[in-house]
Amino acid sequence: MSSLSSSTPTPHNLHHQVWPKRLPHSITPPATSLWHNLAVSALRFPDKPALVFFNRVLSYAEVMRQAERLAAMLHRMGVRKGDRVVLNMQNCPQWVIAHFAILRANAVVVPVNPMNRAEELKHYITDPDAKVAITTADLAPELARANAQLAPDERLAHLVVTHYSDAFDMPPQGSNDAAMPEAWRDWLGTRHALPSLEGGTVVSWFDAMTAGETAELPPHTATPQDLAVLPYTSGTTGLPKGCMHPHASIMHNAVASCLWGGSTFENVTLSVVPMFHITGMVSVMHASIYGSATLVIMPRWDRELAGKLISRWGVTHWTNIPTMVIDLLASPNFASFDLSSLVYIGGGGAAMPQAVAQRLWEQYGLRFAEGYGLTETAAPSHSNPYDATKQQCLGVPFMSCDARIIDPITLKEMPQGEQGEIIMSGPQVFQGYWKRPDATADAFIEIDGKRFFRSGDLGRMDEQGYFFITDRLKRMINASGFKVWPAEVEALMFKHPAIQEACIISTKDAYRGETVKAVVVLRAAAKGQTTEEDIINWCKDNMAAYKYPRVVQFVDALPKSGSGKVMWRALQEAEQGKA
Repeated sequence: MSSLSSSTPTPHNLHHQVWPKRLPHSITPPATSLWHNLAVSALRFPDKPALVFFNRVLSYAEVMRQAERLAAMLHRMGVRKGDRVVLNMQNCPQWVIAHFAILRANAVVVPVNPMNRAEELKHYITDPDAKVAITTADLAPELARANAQLAPDERLAHLVVTHYSDAFDMPPQGSNDAAMPEAWRDWLGTRHALPSLEGGTVVSWFDAMTAGETAELPPHTATPQDLAVLPYTSGTTGLPKGCMHPHASIMHNAVASCLWGGSTFENVTLSVVPMFHITGMVSVMHASIYGSATLVIMPRWDRELAGKLISRWGVTHWTNIPTMVIDLLASPNFASFDLSSLVYIGGGGAAMPQAVAQRLWEQYGLRFAEGYGLTETAAPSHSNPYDATKQQCLGVPFMSCDARIIDPITLKEMPQGEQGEIIMSGPQVFQGYWKRPDATADAFIEIDGKRFFRSGDLGRMDEQGYFFITDRLKRMINASGFKVWPAEVEALMFKHPAIQEACIISTKDAYRGETVKAVVVLRAAAKGQTTEEDIINWCKDNMAAYKYPRVVQFVDALPKSGSGKVMWRALQEAEQGKA
C-alpha cells in the first residue's frame, strides 16, 4: 500500500522528515514478471534506442526480437521453467539480451563474475545444477576447463558463445572513432576459436540466433513469485551462496530506483557498473529497461571513454563506484568533457571522499547520492534523497524498506544514535539461500511479526533517520568496491601444495583503499623452495583478479585460540597497527 502522508515521528520513520515530497514512502510494483518490462517498452517505443555499444545502436524492438530468438533456442536445448542458466560475460548488449532471453524462457539467471577462473567456476555450474551457460569467446575456455574437471552428471550440456564484436562494427586501424579505446582493439575485436565442451555442444551466438528463428517459443508463464535471478554472494564461511530472488523483489527495486532517480522516458544511463553485480543488474539495467531509457554500455572502466560517452550521448543518469568519479575528475582531458547533461549521479561500494563530493557540487551542481545495499536486498536498502544528501552516509531506508539497528547479541533494538547491527525488512529482500536452509535460518530474525535480514554490518542512525556504517560484524575486505571474503580465498589457497595454513586479512592500499594480504604457513618441504611471488602468481592464475592476494607474508605459525581457531582478528589488528 503506498503512502504520501507523513506520520507521527517514531524511531522507525524519522527519515520521513527528509523524504522527497514527490514520492510515496512505499510502492505497489507491477504484478508481472520482469520479462514484461522489456515487452512493454518495446511495444511503446519500438524504434527508440535501447542499447548503445560503441558505434552500434539497438532499438527496443530489436532487443526483444533477439531475446525471443535466444529464448526459443534455450527451449530447444532443454531449458524448462525454473532451470538455472549461467550468464558469464562483461557488460555488452548480449548480456542484456541473454538475461531477458533466460527470463522469457521461464528460467533463472545465474550471473557470474567474468573474472572468475576455472577453479571458482566449477561451483557456479554444480551448485545451481546448471546445464546451459552463455558466455563470451574470451571466457569460454575457462568455463570449458572448469566443466572438464567435473563428474559427467555435473557437467554443462550446452555452451552458447558470443564475440563482443557481434554487437558493434570494428573501426578501421588508426581510426579517430572516439567510441573505441585503441588499447581495447585486440581484446574486443579478436575472433577467438570456440572451445570444445566435454560431454556437450558449443553453439555460436550467430547460429543460436539463426536457429532460434524457427525454434518453438514456449508460452511465458513466470509469475512475480517465481525465481528470476540467483546471484551468488560469499560470506564468513565456505563457498559462495546463491541468493534466491523472485521476479517480485527485483521488480520492486527496479521500479523504486526509477522513481528515486526522477526518471523519465528520455533518460540516458551510463552502464559501467558490472551487470553481473546486483547494483548494475537492478539499479542500472532493470531500472532502465522498465523506464524505457537508453543504456549506453561500457564493458570495462576507462575514464577517457566515459567522458566521451557522457558528452556524446548526453548521459543523464550515472550510477557508479566512487573511484570511477575520482578517476574521471583526474583525467588530463577533463576540461574537454561536457557533463552538463547529468542530472543524477550516485553509487556505493565505497565511501565518496568529502573533497570530491564537494567539488562535484561546487563546480557542477551535482550532489553525489551515496547508497547501500547487498545482494540479498536486490541492491539498495538505503539511499540518500537526491535533494537532501549527507556525505559519507548510507542514506535513509529505501522505498518500502523498514531498517533498524539492533544489538547483535541480545537482538534488542538500540536507541537512536547508538551502534548496532543494521537489519532490514521489505519486498526487496531475498527469499533465502539456495540449498542452504541453515544459512537462511541464521540470516533472518523476526521482530514485530516481520522477517528481518541481518546485514552483518554495524552502524548507527542519526536524529533524522540517516544511517551510517561504523564497522563490520562479518569478515570482509572492500577492494575498490569489490567485496572479498577471506574464507573463500583461504579455501582456494589450501589447494596449493606448498601451503599448510593461510589466513587472509586486509592491508592498506593507496588506490584500492584496501587490498588482500595472505599470512601463510608453508609445509616443511616447501620452506626455502617456495617464494612469496610464487604464491601470488599461483593465486593470480586460480582466482578472480580482484580477490587474489597482492601481499604474502610467511610465518612459522598462525595465532590460535584455545579451541584451535585461527585468531584472524589478532593478525588484522597487528596489520592495522603497522599502518
